[in-house]
Amino acid sequence: MGPDIQTRRVQLRDRFASWTPCTLHERLDLCAAAYGDRPFVITDDRTISYAETSQWSRRLADGLAVLGVRPGDRVGMLMANYLEFIPLKFAIARTGAVAIPFNYLYRRDELGYVLAQSECNVLITMTGFMGLDYLGMLDEIAPGWDKAPADAGGLALTALPQLRHVLLLPVDGRHRDGVAEVTDLAALGDRHAGASDGAAVAPGDVGDILYTSGTTGSPKGVMVTHDAVQRTGYASALTRAYEDGRRVLFSLPCYHMFGYVEGLLSVMFVGGAIIPQTTFSPVGYLRGVQQHRATDILCVPTMAVALIQHPDLGSYDLSSLNAILCGSAPAPVWIWQKFRDDLGISEIVTGYGMTECGGAMTLTLPEDPLELSSTTVGRPKLAGAGGLSDGDLVAYMTVDPLTGDPLPEGAEGELASSGPTTMRGYWRKPAETAAVLSAGGLLRSGDLGLVGPDGYLRVTGRSNELYKSGGELVMPREIEEMLSAHDDISQVFAIGLTDERWGEIGCAVVVRRAGATITEHDVIALCKAKLARFKVPKEVVFLEQDELPTTPTGKVQKYRLAGLVTERLNRLERSSG
Repeated sequence: MGPDIQTRRVQLRDRFASWTPCTLHERLDLCAAAYGDRPFVITDDRTISYAETSQWSRRLADGLAVLGVRPGDRVGMLMANYLEFIPLKFAIARTGAVAIPFNYLYRRDELGYVLAQSECNVLITMTGFMGLDYLGMLDEIAPGWDKAPADAGGLALTALPQLRHVLLLPVDGRHRDGVAEVTDLAALGDRHAGASDGAAVAPGDVGDILYTSGTTGSPKGVMVTHDAVQRTGYASALTRAYEDGRRVLFSLPCYHMFGYVEGLLSVMFVGGAIIPQTTFSPVGYLRGVQQHRATDILCVPTMAVALIQHPDLGSYDLSSLNAILCGSAPAPVWIWQKFRDDLGISEIVTGYGMTECGGAMTLTLPEDPLELSSTTVGRPKLAGAGGLSDGDLVAYMTVDPLTGDPLPEGAEGELASSGPTTMRGYWRKPAETAAVLSAGGLLRSGDLGLVGPDGYLRVTGRSNELYKSGGELVMPREIEEMLSAHDDISQVFAIGLTDERWGEIGCAVVVRRAGATITEHDVIALCKAKLARFKVPKEVVFLEQDELPTTPTGKVQKYRLAGLVTERLNRLERSSG
């Protein structure tokens, strides 16, 4: 038996007794020097070591430099968790450019918006994925993207004037004549070795722009630095007391802080490995744990339920698995009890955070009672020298949701945080930045909650009406605006509902126009055609105008609407049962 949790945590804290900021690619090179031949990325088809990843990233960076990528440029990545994502991510850092891992579930209009708003200079994209045709989307968004460059500077597109180059990662057997691919990029780097060596980049520079939904309904690009995401990753390893060489399996996408920080970056501090999967299936997880001897998995509650209730659970050798991090939504305690009792997993934690903070800022401790994982979202992560003066990664307080004024300790209000991992702001959105981030660095979350006397956070609601579906943040207004354009719909309200099985689900509450016959099936079909999968509501409820709960001035009160709809759905369930 290896060292216990406390011993592992002390060892990891001592190993990083002082925090020396570095860039993302410098961290990779440090790991390559220390862990060389150890596996870093493990897939069913191929495994690459730290040294191989470092070398591959250099070749790709040199290729990008030859294409004209310079410090401050923005390189978009429309990629699922394929092995190539990891060396490409570090290659972008080597050039001093900013990586923009886009949500690959975007449909055409959503993708067109983020490509334009980010002023993306280079796009590296899959050819297609899960029925989505990115080549076809680009044909409609920016006709001519696949034509020969107008000059040495690259493309000259009317729709996306900043976009100079597009590179393809063929994953479905398709190619496009004349368009370079990721393998061509590495070959170009081989012919121009050292082309990226002169890139000027510092740990405090922005390394990523990660898009998240906002109060306007349009995604906002969160700017985070090289140093910030590493501090968050180290704090995860320290709080969870990683053993040397931990292996983390996950399908959560690396365009999201969950997969990127809690998976990829966190294992680097113990010479561990990631086992990324491109899609989630219970069998995929179970087979992956057995085949690659994973010691840890990342999931959201919907995935945890699917795993623990899978009929073939007992058919797999899961003896290597000892830890699980399940976050992004609340989950009932019975899930954790089953993981502990049925699988013998002893280190079960949950957490809370947001992209703007720098990822997950809180975690329950693996030695905590399981009840804390259902009644709280944890305490600020332990970060040692990488955190604040008291060793915590972040400090939380509550403020008045209307005025922003600080509230007394223990009072319920809007959760606000400050710490070294807070975003620099939203890309090209100064007003939206100022609305949530003060000049002194206090970040307002939009979530209601309180900080208990034990330092553990309890989230009680969302002041800005956002909700999560499958671990992804959903902006109700975007769904409402799309559906309200339908001739048969008079009013529509998108709300999040607490669900015992799934944690949280989306629901569309629809008021039909007089004489209209639009059905639940019609609403769902319309959403599926226009929206990314995670935004499609799981429930549709039809109400009459006079059933809507309103204020004296006629404004619909969504928190009361959620209660009304929940009661109606419960009655239907009881009557059908």
